Amino acid sequence: MSGFVSGPASRGNQTFSLALRFALRELRGGLKGFYIFIACIALGVAAISGVTSVSRALTEGISQEGQAILGGDLSFRLVHRQVNDDERAYINSLGSISEVATLRAMARRPDNADQTLVELKAVDDVYPLYGALELQSGQTLQDALAQKGGTWGAVAELALLARLDLEVGDKLELGRSTVTITDVIDSEPDKLAGGMDFGPRLMISTAAIEATDLVQPGSLVRWHYRVRMDPAPSINALRQIVEDAEQTQSDAGWRVRSRANASPGLQRSIDRFAQFLTLVGLTALVVGGVGVANAVRAFLETKREVIASFKCLGATGGFVFQVYLVQMLILALIGIGIGLVIGAIIPFAAGAALANVLPVKLAVSIYPGELALGLIYGLLTALAFALWPLGRAHDVPPTALFRDIVTGGNKWPRKRYLSATAVTVLTLAAIAIFLAHDQRIATIYIAASAGAFILLVAVARAIMALAKRLPQVRSTELRLAIANIHRPGALTPSVVLSLGLGLSLLVALTLIDGNLRRELTATIAGQAPSFFFVDIQSHERDAFDTLLQSETTGAEIQSVPMLRGRITTLNGIASSEFVPAQEGSDWVLRGDRGITYEAELPANSKLAEGEWWPQDYAGPPLLSFDAEAAMELGLKIGDTITVNVLGREISATIANLRDVEWQSLGINFVMVFSPNTFAGAPHSHLMTLGWENAVPAETELALLKTVSNAYPTVTTVRVKDAITQVNNLVAQLAWAIRGASSITLIASILVLAGALAAGHRSRIYDAVILKTIGATRTRLIVAYGLEYAILGFVTAVFAVLAGGVAAWYVITGIMGGSFTLLPVTAFSAALIALVLTVGFGLIGTWRVLGEKPAPVLRNL
Repeated sequence: MSGFVSGPASRGNQTFSLALRFALRELRGGLKGFYIFIACIALGVAAISGVTSVSRALTEGISQEGQAILGGDLSFRLVHRQVNDDERAYINSLGSISEVATLRAMARRPDNADQTLVELKAVDDVYPLYGALELQSGQTLQDALAQKGGTWGAVAELALLARLDLEVGDKLELGRSTVTITDVIDSEPDKLAGGMDFGPRLMISTAAIEATDLVQPGSLVRWHYRVRMDPAPSINALRQIVEDAEQTQSDAGWRVRSRANASPGLQRSIDRFAQFLTLVGLTALVVGGVGVANAVRAFLETKREVIASFKCLGATGGFVFQVYLVQMLILALIGIGIGLVIGAIIPFAAGAALANVLPVKLAVSIYPGELALGLIYGLLTALAFALWPLGRAHDVPPTALFRDIVTGGNKWPRKRYLSATAVTVLTLAAIAIFLAHDQRIATIYIAASAGAFILLVAVARAIMALAKRLPQVRSTELRLAIANIHRPGALTPSVVLSLGLGLSLLVALTLIDGNLRRELTATIAGQAPSFFFVDIQSHERDAFDTLLQSETTGAEIQSVPMLRGRITTLNGIASSEFVPAQEGSDWVLRGDRGITYEAELPANSKLAEGEWWPQDYAGPPLLSFDAEAAMELGLKIGDTITVNVLGREISATIANLRDVEWQSLGINFVMVFSPNTFAGAPHSHLMTLGWENAVPAETELALLKTVSNAYPTVTTVRVKDAITQVNNLVAQLAWAIRGASSITLIASILVLAGALAAGHRSRIYDAVILKTIGATRTRLIVAYGLEYAILGFVTAVFAVLAGGVAAWYVITGIMGGSFTLLPVTAFSAALIALVLTVGFGLIGTWRVLGEKPAPVLRNL
């Protein structure tokens, strides 16, 4: 005691060590009342550290398997053509080479009973340079692909055999040749480098592809030249070689990658998915922060007499703040420690559970940097939500020792505590944005979460204000429920905050998923053509069109010339150095793009700016560019773009900008050139066919069979099959995202349970008084049930509105689609909110009503 009252000198010795001693003494009583606090922190930290650790394990796995995924230390890719002698000599100077060709083709049963789209891959005798291609029988790839009895061998994925009802040893028609299925592919080392597949893999030798007649001038075939360098150079040395290859061989128009960037598309997907899940984990932490605030506030209410005793004995408010801040930090560190242990285990569990699902083996390990990020997030969240109630404890008056105070009121803490809270919150947001893969999306997400949090506080206060102003109702139970909603110390803010954020996120994700599915299965499927026909040679075009006309009735057929090209410079700036006006909008510059030429404005486009060229235009090359892509890149009419097509650099001036209807899945191109640009250049044609009215699947399949048999070198893509595959991918992602996002809902449930537990003491007081004056248990249960139902319903309405607005922005503003509010989602949100609030509320109420009145009345 003398430490408080001996005098000014003694008061000056109230140091942090003394506060620590008092804090540790109070914690001897155990963790009762803080289990929700610890669980909320542990859940959020585990989510963040686990997700970031799994992402790092995937990234490290890609890096470690970079050579096998890429197929070499370096890869040079060309479209439409093979390398010329000079280019081959340059690549040969770097190391050992393997040549691979990839394209899509139609594979047919010999009896022409069935056919399917395949991802065809032609490899040479030294493939693969790294890794191993495993066949079911164990034989070597070279033996499996060798020519035997005048027929080339082929190996295929099991899905191809199942789709065409074939077995090993059966024949397969491919282009204008026949191959024999000699084995089944178990694993393919460089499969990840190929991107999204629309059919099963079929692999033949590069010698066999000539017999198929699939490779013609202008055919959509990609030639890959993989290089193995011995000894393997460092990443920096590879980076320098890539730069030299792009500069010294700029006319080649090839895309060069090294093992350090073996699968950029997959890496971008991992980064974005990890960013989203990290933000979800941060949302769970923020929701859990409400539980932290509730637990701290409830704990400090039980310590009012202790704090008043400190004050009576001379302790300052600052000392009181330090004592309980230390306790909160110790408890937060316990929760963080539990979360970090779980987060460190998650990569090991994911690696074992998803070994047959993930496209690359996880490099499982304990990653200190990712765990440290979880530690920082956990500490900042605990501080952000604990500082406010701790700041109010600073001003608990000594008179609290001598009179009972039912509630501490809503007095704001001092300015220094408000400032500390603001700084902590801003630091938390800044770290989340700075470390994000896409900082714009992260900023929008955090701003939306903050806005939802502020709105939920406003909604809770509005509910309380409205309930206070409602006229008296005759029903005693309803009158009591309304009074409980607005009385001092009501559960309204805690219930609305705890459920509101979690439900809003769940509603938003469900609406986004539902609208994407609707867009794919209804809108797009209804507008899209039924077939795409690719690689129609110029000398076959008229006859092919005649065949389609004769085999169909009432079908619309469109045809355009098609080439592939890669943007190399924009206004004289290399595409690799060009900085788009909007971050993350450089997708047009990555890889090669489909291009065409037209004398007239394409049917699926509208002129947004500028004028279309005359039909007989014969001047310098002109270009029409997609208006949205141009805006994102910062391009305008008059700018110059250089494209490498078939090894030639072609520069054109942007003459106009078009609004393109991408949702129709019709024939659309980012770049459309004036017809004179590619005069005399070899190219193929692209055709689409669609019926104005829906036709039976049998009609489509019959046409597919006819076309495949008559023109075996033309690749036919049935749009419904492609949409089904994309829809399945979206469904898998949706389930993964929904499962991860359920962490936020779990945090909401924990906070709700904590809020009800925090109000347990005052509920006992109310129930005992009401039972003493004649209230029955049934009437009290009805009253409390009505209170929780009202709060759950209002929270559900807010979640539907807030989640709907968020989903609307994502669908229309970011994805450029159309949005529809799905009533089933709204009903589900309301049902979840009602079940959780009423269920948890009545469980707690039942315990309250079981309390004996005598002990409570004795201590009033």
